[in-house]
This record gives sequence, structure tokens and C-alpha cells, in this order.
Amino acid sequence: MKKKISCALTLAAFLIGGAIIYYSISISLYTATEDLNEFPVPKNAELVQLNEQGNRYEWSRASEEDGIPYGYAMALKANGWKKGKSEGASVLYMKGNNTIDLITTTKQLEILRVK
Repeated sequence: MKKKISCALTLAAFLIGGAIIYYSISISLYTATEDLNEFPVPKNAELVQLNEQGNRYEWSRASEEDGIPYGYAMALKANGWKKGKSEGASVLYMKGNNTIDLITTTKQLEILRVK
């Protein structure tokens, strides 16, 4: 009986530790950008266009069909961004008085300020 409890506790500790490590790594892959109201952007995304409304990035993990990866969604939530209305490839995120329109297409992210 003690052996079963010990195995269960070891497994639980391993799973919790793995989840914490995954969460920490996922969060560290994104950086907040000042010009986009501190909206997190993948560190390995390449800025390809900059304009008054926002920025466009090339990022291999972006997908029009699947949206953003789970790790990116976790990073947005951890930084206080709440997911709002979505329509097609466009998803609104809100934080305080700021709203961002995140548009994902195949291998591209478009991050636009909404006024």
C-alpha cells in the first residue's frame, strides 16, 4: 500500500514539475513590445512591416487554420491579455483600455492596435 502511494506521489510531483517547466519555457519565448501596448511577440518572429496601426511578423508557427500555438496563448494570458471576439483569422485581445487585433495567416502574424 505504501509503495502505491509513494508511486502516485512521485508521478504527481513529476507531472506538476513538468507543467511548471513547460509553462516557464513557454512564457520565456515571448517578449512584450512597447509600441504595441506591451503585447507579447514571439522572440523568433521576424518583423517584416511596421506601420501606424501595428506590425507584421513572419513566424513559422503561425497558422490561419489553427491560430496561435497553445504556448503563445498561455503567454498572452500570463501577461494579462484576455481573449475577446474572434472572426476568421482575426482575434481581439484586451488589457485595460488597450485592444489588439491579432491576425494569423500561414507563417505570418499581424498585430494591430484597435482604437
